[in-house]
Amino acid sequence: MILNDSFIFINLRIFKKEKNINNSSEKTKIIASSNNTFNIELVEHLGNESINDIITISEDLKKIYGPNSLLDKNNIHKYFNEKTLPFIARYQNKIIGFIIGAPLEKFNNQAWIHHDDNLNKKNTLYTCAFIFKKEFRKKNGFSKTLKKVYTSWAKKRGFKYVTGHVNKNINLSGDIKILKEFPKWFDSKEPFIYYRKKI
Repeated sequence: MILNDSFIFINLRIFKKEKNINNSSEKTKIIASSNNTFNIELVEHLGNESINDIITISEDLKKIYGPNSLLDKNNIHKYFNEKTLPFIARYQNKIIGFIIGAPLEKFNNQAWIHHDDNLNKKNTLYTCAFIFKKEFRKKNGFSKTLKKVYTSWAKKRGFKYVTGHVNKNINLSGDIKILKEFPKWFDSKEPFIYYRKKI
C-alpha cells in the first residue's frame, strides 16, 4: 500500500555506521533516525514483541487484500529474512509501520509476474507489503521517509527498479510505468495496477 506525504526530513540523520539493536533475540540496524524519536531499521531478525506488533499492523492489509494477506506467526519469517529487504519504522520505540521487498524472481509461480519483462533479469525488487498504523499514515512524512530509505537500499543492492500492486486510485510519483491493470485483485473490491518505478 503506497502512502503519500509532503514531509521534508530536515532532522533525519543517515547513519554511516549502522547501530545494532539486540532485544530478546531481535537484531535490527538503525539506518536513519530523527532525534531518536523516529527510527528506520533494517530487520535482520525479529524478536517476539516486534512480531506481535507487525501482525497487529498487518490487520489493515487484511482489510485491503483479504485474509490471505495477513501476516501471522506461521508465515512472518517468509517475509522477514536474509533474502528479503524488510524495514520497520519505529516512533517512540513502538513499531508504527513496515515495508518489505523481495526479488521479483521469488514470485515466478504467480500468474501476474508474466506481465513483467524484467523477470529473470535480477534487477527488480517487488514490494510485498507497505503499511502504517492508521494514525500515522499522513503524519510528519513517516511513510514517505520509509519509502525513500527502502528505495535507496534497493539501489545499493544493485536493483534498478521497484514494483508493486496498488489501488488504481493511489497517486504514484516519480518515473512510473503501469504494466498491467487488474479489475479485481484477490479480495479487493476496487481495481489495482501493477507498476514499475525506476530508482
